[in-house]
Amino acid sequence: MKVQNFINGEFKPAISGRLIENRNPSNGQMYGSLPDSDKSDVEEAFLAAEAAFPAWSNTPSEERFKILNAIAEGIDSLREELALAESIDQGKPLWLAKSEMIRASQNFRFFATAAMQFSSESHASENTSINYTLRSPIGVVGCISPWNLPLYLFTWKVAPALAAGNCVVAKPSEFTPVTASMLANICIAAKLPSGVLNIVQGLGSSAGEAIVSHPKIKAISFTGGTDTGKNIASIAAPMFKKISLELGGKNPTIIFADSDLEKAIKTTVKSSFMNQGEICLCGSRVFVERPVYERVKQSLLEAVNAMKVGDPLHENTQVGAIVSKQHFDKVLAHIALAKKEGATVLCGGESVEPEGFALGWYIKPTILEGLPPNCRTNKEEIFGPVISIAPFDTEDEVLAMANNTEYGLAATLWTENLSRAHKMAQQLETGIVWINCWLLRDLRTPFGGVKSSGLGREGGWEAMRFFTEAKNVCVAL
Repeated sequence: MKVQNFINGEFKPAISGRLIENRNPSNGQMYGSLPDSDKSDVEEAFLAAEAAFPAWSNTPSEERFKILNAIAEGIDSLREELALAESIDQGKPLWLAKSEMIRASQNFRFFATAAMQFSSESHASENTSINYTLRSPIGVVGCISPWNLPLYLFTWKVAPALAAGNCVVAKPSEFTPVTASMLANICIAAKLPSGVLNIVQGLGSSAGEAIVSHPKIKAISFTGGTDTGKNIASIAAPMFKKISLELGGKNPTIIFADSDLEKAIKTTVKSSFMNQGEICLCGSRVFVERPVYERVKQSLLEAVNAMKVGDPLHENTQVGAIVSKQHFDKVLAHIALAKKEGATVLCGGESVEPEGFALGWYIKPTILEGLPPNCRTNKEEIFGPVISIAPFDTEDEVLAMANNTEYGLAATLWTENLSRAHKMAQQLETGIVWINCWLLRDLRTPFGGVKSSGLGREGGWEAMRFFTEAKNVCVAL
């Protein structure tokens, strides 16, 4: 499949003519290409967005709603085709890709509605004045999305930007370009005006950096690795751009003895290894209260050893392929490091070659035990099917271990003690806490992390506020 850029309503190659290979993670084979875009392509996309902005920003909110809702309907109508493309492109199981397409359409539908409900604030000042707040679209904004949940997170950024009246220059990951290109066709069918959404394909180091450093792209929304986020901040901050950075995680799962252990174990298997562990919200450090530690450990081992690793298109596959050879090697290097740091590999710990897919990039789901809290394995994001497990005795002990990382995205807490749950939710240094569940999302709530897990919040009114500029107007009475 030959993917192209989508600029000013048209598909076109990179101006340079250069291409990047696109490989299927399940078998390692090249099956397509994408443009190796650079600042020339970004400039072309910016000029198209800049020209489209006056009309789009003044389009009535009801009309924006109709167009964005039509995009949501278009995603729904092509759900099967999009899911298949996502599974082939990313390596995730097909059944999981299908569920992600539901969320992709929900993102557009949710923010389509928000376009009609976003309102200004007014404050009366004791008969002396009235203050009201105007919120205007920023202009041309940049949206850069990752490879782990490609269309899911691409739409999570693009939809609120468009709903707020901005025009967008967007870049999907070079590892997973296909569904963003398919979305462009959906936008054409939905009659999104040319230039409102422009999709530039290519490397982060060229196309992505050109978006970030463009002097007239006024805001950057990025989801990806923490090191890349730091680089984006170093470029964007001196230019006084608005930035929203959703970065890495080293999330704790805390299981107390009083919890519903059957539910906790079942959910922990999912929260540890869904999407091959390639979700920033996956729980990679599992802490279990000592009285039930052996029981939980053995149950996890039994469940994980039974997980089927293999062909992403097979309906029984639970763990698919790692997204790229580069990331495959990185995860295996982390496992090797863990062994040097004293880990006992309870299960997995190695690559696997499913029958018929010997050249694909597969890693057995891995559980590590016996690691000290301060080791690199327990502090650095691996972003693969690898977790560590350890016992704890007291609330204070597990809080110290859970917070002992530079990251602070999410935590999962299992307990039936209501007071403990609320108290620990306040003390955990994360942007999200799930109590007796995982990955239950309400799109109205703020999403994001603290510390090195990011800057700013996405979701609901937070996203609409990020993609607008506030102006206070004061009228004396």
